[in-house]
Amino acid sequence: MTEEELKEEVINAIKQVYDPEIPVDIYELGLIYDIKIFPVNNVYVLMTLTSPSCPSAEQIPSELEQKVREIEGVSDVSVELTFDPPYSQDMMSEVAKLELGFM
Repeated sequence: MTEEELKEEVINAIKQVYDPEIPVDIYELGLIYDIKIFPVNNVYVLMTLTSPSCPSAEQIPSELEQKVREIEGVSDVSVELTFDPPYSQDMMSEVAKLELGFM
């Protein structure tokens, strides 16, 4: 599997993770800031939450890590949480905005 194919697999895995309060996956919500694939298929994901006081602050990153670890060939997964820049609705994809009635 190439790095690009693995990144696609990672994105597909991330799209299975939802913020429990919002019926849109965290990728379309714009919570994923960066995905890097390092040698030997180590995956790094930089993400944020809709707010620092998000009740799912523990659950979402660990669910994301679990989903990515299930991808065949992934050696290790590192999920980093940041609030810089702070999340805003502008980061949502058009799919998410449509789904939530913002368009």
